[in-house]
Amino acid sequence: MLNYIWAGLIVAALAFAIVSDLRDGASDRFRNHAALPIALEYPEGYREEARRVPVHIRIDAETYQSFYGVDAAPDSVYAGHVLRTQAGARLFFAERAALPDPLLRIRDFSGGDALEGTLGPENAADALVATSVRFDPVRFPHLQDITRAAFDFADTAVEIAIGLVGVLALFLGLLKIAEAGGLIRQMARLVEPLLRPLFPGVPKGHPAFAMIVLNLSANVLGLGNAATPLGIKAMEELQTLNPVKDTATNPMVMLLAMNTASVQLVPPALLVAVIGLQVNELIFPIIAVTGASLAVATGTAWLLERAPLWKRSDPNARPAEPTASGEDAP
Repeated sequence: MLNYIWAGLIVAALAFAIVSDLRDGASDRFRNHAALPIALEYPEGYREEARRVPVHIRIDAETYQSFYGVDAAPDSVYAGHVLRTQAGARLFFAERAALPDPLLRIRDFSGGDALEGTLGPENAADALVATSVRFDPVRFPHLQDITRAAFDFADTAVEIAIGLVGVLALFLGLLKIAEAGGLIRQMARLVEPLLRPLFPGVPKGHPAFAMIVLNLSANVLGLGNAATPLGIKAMEELQTLNPVKDTATNPMVMLLAMNTASVQLVPPALLVAVIGLQVNELIFPIIAVTGASLAVATGTAWLLERAPLWKRSDPNARPAEPTASGEDAP
């Protein structure tokens, strides 16, 4: 079902982008192939033969607003430079200049830090040179934004997956060693009295208890990457007790609630990396908030397990299917 939701969102985003781009093209929002009147001031003096010279770019606010049909006004002057080649003169604004829309959109579409365009004929006057600039055409910018974002998030997904493979391999390997050495069984015996009230549907001595406590311990210590493989292993153990493989049991729901709202005794590594040592001031609020969230999560899951409407969906509460001889299955 989630795949259909994602597909619908992607289709809706593409449709919205195409409609927006067609509307912008019909209104000629970016004035493709039209030249914006400007004036250039040459601090070092106007020299037509100079190849690269610094300039001050002046744009009249009323001319700009009328040209693009917008209310935003540009700054009175921008720093930049002119580059003259055999193919013509190009005007470059300063990198990351504070540009109004749609100049900002034109710069972002080009993918560079500096807005540039083709310089028109220069009419030298006293201190200013009257001219114009024509920017490169902008076509289907919204559609390209979606495409660029899709590739960026695809790269992010690959980076996360590759980084998680090593953690998964390490902790699953350690779990395999612990299982072969009998450590998992011993841990299950130790934590069973504590978790039994929350997981009454798990048989006594089942290894799922150890996987659950390892998962919760990793979350408590702020080890999110370690908690992921442990949580997966715990769900696999609980799935072995599930008579209906496509429906979550009450222990699975309780584990998910506890894993999501786990108490944080140690701040997560990401939070430490973001705010540094100042995270120590947030330890007690973190413990209080996560403790309250854990109480709410476990309490809600416990109540819903006993609600008649939700109780009927529990796989363990469904009647056993009769065998071919007409007797109930064991």
